[in-house]
Amino acid sequence: MANPLHDSLIAPLAERYDTFLTLPDGTTLSGAAFFRMAERQAGALASLGLVPGDRLAVQVEKSPQALALYAACVMAGIVFLPLNTAYTADELEYFIGDSEAGAVICGPAAAGTVARIAGGVPVLTLDAEGQGSLSDRAAGDHPFVPAERGPDDLAALLYTSGTTGRSKGAMLSQANLLSNALTLAELWRFGADDVLLHALPIFHTHGLFVATNVVLASGGSMIFLPRFDADNVIRWLPEATSMMGVPTFYTRLLSDERFTSELTKGMRLFTSGSAPLLAETHREFESRTGHRILERYGMTETNMNTSNPYDGERRAGTVGFPLPGVELKITDPDTGATLADGAAGIIEVRGPNVFQGYWRMPEKTAAELREDGFFITGDIGLIDEDGYVHIVGRAKDLIISGGYNIYPKEIELILDEQADVLESAVIGVPHPDFGEGVVAVLVPRPGARIDPDAVRAGIAPRLAKFKQPKAIEILPDLPRNTMGKVQKNLLRDRYGAMFKA
Repeated sequence: MANPLHDSLIAPLAERYDTFLTLPDGTTLSGAAFFRMAERQAGALASLGLVPGDRLAVQVEKSPQALALYAACVMAGIVFLPLNTAYTADELEYFIGDSEAGAVICGPAAAGTVARIAGGVPVLTLDAEGQGSLSDRAAGDHPFVPAERGPDDLAALLYTSGTTGRSKGAMLSQANLLSNALTLAELWRFGADDVLLHALPIFHTHGLFVATNVVLASGGSMIFLPRFDADNVIRWLPEATSMMGVPTFYTRLLSDERFTSELTKGMRLFTSGSAPLLAETHREFESRTGHRILERYGMTETNMNTSNPYDGERRAGTVGFPLPGVELKITDPDTGATLADGAAGIIEVRGPNVFQGYWRMPEKTAAELREDGFFITGDIGLIDEDGYVHIVGRAKDLIISGGYNIYPKEIELILDEQADVLESAVIGVPHPDFGEGVVAVLVPRPGARIDPDAVRAGIAPRLAKFKQPKAIEILPDLPRNTMGKVQKNLLRDRYGAMFKA
């Protein structure tokens, strides 16, 4: 039976008796042990009545068992739906309902709430130690026959924020994920001897479909940390050959005097993504360690689109060149016409990595995915005279904070519901640690006085913490142009230096 992702990435683990995962306490898990874990989980999912094509919503802490759930879904042909552990009950209710998930896996503490909002679908638990009702159900050792799946069958459903306040489910096929993994493993020279220091979350495309899949594709191994912690990263760096991170990881390491060239002498490659890396960080990192970070560009709907070269100049302030097999062009936002090199416009991409469309949103799919296969990313960029791609801005006021995409409209809708708030504008401004910090600018109702602490308390249950404003400012009016559109550029100018030391 054919199952491209399983056959290429998961099945080889069954005969790997060397280390696949090294955990923070020094214990290890072989590829074969990981495979058996996933096999048992696949059987447990099937016992719930899930069949190929069903969606499994997963909101759990990072652990080997949580990672095995992804492999189990590949094995069983189930569509994997990972969810940020910071999402609130309101957000979860939307994701579970919109996806029509056939089952939900969550942390034990959330089980009651999730069962209430899940609409009667099975709910199993998995904690940070890999224990819970899922592991209990998967305790039997019964071989599982992988489901037959084709290249165009869905493998994952990843929700990405929408400008109207509700998220869109990006449908990623077997071929989308596999093509990107194989391309990156070759481009970045990953092999069986590589040890990736993995400190990224696995509910996000970066940690799951870039980091993990590249290691699976190359036969390498991972030092599997539950989260980024500078002490743990510094402890394990001498044992690794590669690390993937967001800019925040690197700025925090650079602020630690223990982070030296001696510590990183065994490293082969540092990559950065999910948010722009400041040229200053690029230069300081190279000066401190002798390593030049490789920056690349991707998104939920496409995985990776471009990369700075492994050999050749890794140019600060750019995201390199289109990946092999990926076409990239810059177009006029109004006409869609292709622009000449050097001109800024909307980035469009086409290739085997580009998603299948938005889950049950045909109109949104048609608006952003052209008939000829080019995806309109919404990012503003240009191609320089040497062919390097630059990201120079973002359409729709997207904020990227700590590597996570945040759309202001979702936050504004909730802010506008708060007592004494007439209207709001949410912007992102430079932040030394997170890349961008979320700032809410509020206008009070006539005769009212806004209490920022009350606003924070009011929005906290409804927004993940990374979306909540790091600062709240109050103005009598928002700046607008002659058409009545809020001029967020003026707000960014006004508050742009507020997080600077």
